[in-house]
Amino acid sequence: MAAKRENVSFLSRNLKLTAHLYHPAPDSPNRSGAATVICHPWTSVKEQSPANYARVLSAAGFICVAYDAAYQGESEGLPRALEDPYQRIEDIKSAVTYLVSRNDVDANKIGVLGICASGGYAPFAAQTDLRIKAVVTSAAVCAGTMARRGYDKDSSNMDILHKQLEAAAADRNSDVTGSKVDVVHMLPPTLEEASSFPDSFKDLAQYYRGRQPHERAPNTCLPRSWDIMANFDAFAHNDMISPRPLLMITGTKAATKWYSEDGVAKAKEPKELVVLEG
Repeated sequence: MAAKRENVSFLSRNLKLTAHLYHPAPDSPNRSGAATVICHPWTSVKEQSPANYARVLSAAGFICVAYDAAYQGESEGLPRALEDPYQRIEDIKSAVTYLVSRNDVDANKIGVLGICASGGYAPFAAQTDLRIKAVVTSAAVCAGTMARRGYDKDSSNMDILHKQLEAAAADRNSDVTGSKVDVVHMLPPTLEEASSFPDSFKDLAQYYRGRQPHERAPNTCLPRSWDIMANFDAFAHNDMISPRPLLMITGTKAATKWYSEDGVAKAKEPKELVVLEG
């Protein structure tokens, strides 16, 4: 029998975040109130990959909360489509506070699972929030490092980043000039257009544009996001997570594989890197 899903909400810096709470499936193991915060990727929403993870984890007996980040999905916040790593981290900590408030959750058994860009936000949150007792990432990316380097560990993205920062400045000026500023489309609008992109983008488009699109996930981002992300470093202080466990999961063919390797290298024990085939 499938787990019961409940619509809930909580505040993050006075912004109302809309969330789905997944109760343990009726025939699942008794985890005695263990709970997991599940954080969505950049430009995604709770109904996409977080829902897939929540179904598996709730079937394994965990209480799960998956939410839309501030400025995105059904959650509050203006301007829309803003990606602010520090707000995203506050959202995680606020989700933990929400779980602590529940009578069915053991406050000493709360973990966090971050997917893609949230695979950077989740460890960063845990570095200083001791209420988080375990951290898991799936195909983790540090949004700041990606802004500075791109997908290649040994490359520099600074020329492109400079242009993105120019666009960010124009975006902020539009608040007073009224000039129209185009949002950034993170993925090609159609699968046909994605056919000429690198394999990593094709894979993303197959999921977000093909298998599981969502009306509240247009895969767009405000240019001003880049001047918040540009000097963010998710994994610099991963050693502060210890002695709580860190598990980072990636794939052999993942373009972002080195991010997980870097995150684990900067952490202390107990830590584990799991590399799945494909």
